[in-house]
Amino acid sequence: MSDALLPELLRLAQEAARRAGELLRDGRPADLAVAATKSSPIDVVTEMDIAAEKLITDVISDHRPDDGFLGEEGASREGSSGIRWVIDPLDGTVNYLYGLPTWSVSIAAEQDGERVVGVVAVPMRGETFHAVLGGGAWASGAWKGDRRLAVRPAPPLDQALVSTGFNYVAEVKAHQAEVARRLIPLLRDIRRGGSAAVDLCDVAAGRLDGYYERGLNAWDVAAGDLIAREAGALTGGRPGERPSRHLTVAGTPGVFEPLQRLLEDFGAWHD
Repeated sequence: MSDALLPELLRLAQEAARRAGELLRDGRPADLAVAATKSSPIDVVTEMDIAAEKLITDVISDHRPDDGFLGEEGASREGSSGIRWVIDPLDGTVNYLYGLPTWSVSIAAEQDGERVVGVVAVPMRGETFHAVLGGGAWASGAWKGDRRLAVRPAPPLDQALVSTGFNYVAEVKAHQAEVARRLIPLLRDIRRGGSAAVDLCDVAAGRLDGYYERGLNAWDVAAGDLIAREAGALTGGRPGERPSRHLTVAGTPGVFEPLQRLLEDFGAWHD
């Protein structure tokens, strides 16, 4: 890997995320409508998801035409450079549809299958998070310059604030609600933000002690997982496994393992 490659990938991801975030924030039509559905009639895609993904892939392709893509809204290209971009153009679509502020643009770059760059823009907060493999995690916003991120000191589990998400298929959601019901008495509290990428960045920024969710795809977590780990979080899936569709868990050292064990015991990894 050349010394110039990672800074180039980071700058490109930041530029694409910035432009997509501005499109989504400033171009949202007053009569925004559902363009398609995914797993169920309430798991939606809007015209803006599609437009944002096209903008991102166009920006990247203009600079790096040989790279590959994996995008939530259908962008798929093998590429020949060894670099693949994993894109969620609008993570938190239902929040966006309802005018809630917790949504994000998530862009990660992989080299030969390893995530090396992650950028998550949260336009309604005025924040952008980024990380380069081995270089720490950072946030930019209203303050001057970049701020280095670090997870919170680990509290006892019963004082941990943990976020999660729920599937849009009713039967799956019912089981997830039962897992949450069993967890709540054992934690400080549970939050449900609506954007996996934002939740992972909030773990990195010390705003959450942990996060878990079942059913996530690569584009949901690619950038946020790298940012969380570079800020000192531990991430994984079921014990001994990497994050996957079965289960994604992130947390501060000291919270991660007991939370992961409880999720295993409560069957959070199956429907």
